[in-house]
Amino acid sequence: MNKQPHIGVDSSQIAPRVIVCGEPDRANRIAALFDHAELVAENREYRVFTGRYQGQPVSVCSTGIGAPSMIIAVEELKLCGVTDVIRVGSAGAMQEGIQLGELIVAEGAVRDEGGSKAYVDAAYPAYASFPLLKALDHYLAGQDVRYHVGVVRSHDSFYTDDEEALCQYWNRKGILGADMETSALFTVGRLRGLNVASILNNVVLYQQDVQEGVGQYVDEAQVMMAGERLASYAALEALLA
Repeated sequence: MNKQPHIGVDSSQIAPRVIVCGEPDRANRIAALFDHAELVAENREYRVFTGRYQGQPVSVCSTGIGAPSMIIAVEELKLCGVTDVIRVGSAGAMQEGIQLGELIVAEGAVRDEGGSKAYVDAAYPAYASFPLLKALDHYLAGQDVRYHVGVVRSHDSFYTDDEEALCQYWNRKGILGADMETSALFTVGRLRGLNVASILNNVVLYQQDVQEGVGQYVDEAQVMMAGERLASYAALEALLA
């Protein structure tokens, strides 16, 4: 099979079970948890490692920021024979009391991004696959940590003119956190017959300035790095469950 034009791999280079993440350097950190991880492709925002975890083949693929690049990855991973995809990402809290480094397991996502709407009307739900969702919850329940399970919102920008009003609106609706990719993964992944899930590490407190919060994450604040590592292990365990 020919290599995919964006993620740069063919079916012989990718495992059936894949973690996706936004940041290419996060792919490095997740691959460090594998046994004998190999960098198999790097193109644009897509960095792909394949290795083994507990004796089973796994891969990680970075997707960059936003729905369009996530959807490209989902489509090309499907063409390579991938069956299961879990996003290990970051989010900003939409509720008070969700602390930095705490994890949000997404049951579903508000489709406030444009990429998935190119595929299907906004009335179509963005929802996780129950077996993966159950496996994530089961793993985290055994870790003696505080985590959250519920609905998140995916969007296309955090610099809109009415961002504060948007956050307040979705806060009142009980949305736990906001990212830019989960709803695209859920929608297009389900349309393509993939098993999908998303686990998000909170990197911005509710009503905290986005630039300040993201800056803390870039500085690799210890608590948020611990959250990312826990999310990565949860995803790996769920993929093998």
